[in-house]
Amino acid sequence: QVQLVESGGGLVQAGGSLRLSCVASGRTFSSYQMGWFRQAPGKEREFVAEISMSGDSTYTASSVMGRFTVSRDNANNMVYLQMNALKPEDTAVYYCAAKRIPSGPYVYWGQGTQVTVSS
Repeated sequence: QVQLVESGGGLVQAGGSLRLSCVASGRTFSSYQMGWFRQAPGKEREFVAEISMSGDSTYTASSVMGRFTVSRDNANNMVYLQMNALKPEDTAVYYCAAKRIPSGPYVYWGQGTQVTVSS
């Protein structure tokens, strides 16, 4: 089992940048595929990006491709989401998630961190 805690959210102007961090508990962090999701008010949770266990493969949603980058540091149990050129429509609660089976659903979730982009 793994526990996830996100940080780094906040208020930023459109065009600005933020870097979200997620720290995971446990000694087997490198055994988990990691993902980022977001949920805007009144909308369903949506996929943002994910990264493989080793970090050599990433996948990013088309809505944020070219602006958001996911990375991880297995030595420190960390996963990051670098967000550039932020838009008001990026406003949401951002969640970190983990799973051990790449083809399965995300099982473990953090509590979320709020990102607000002002126009």
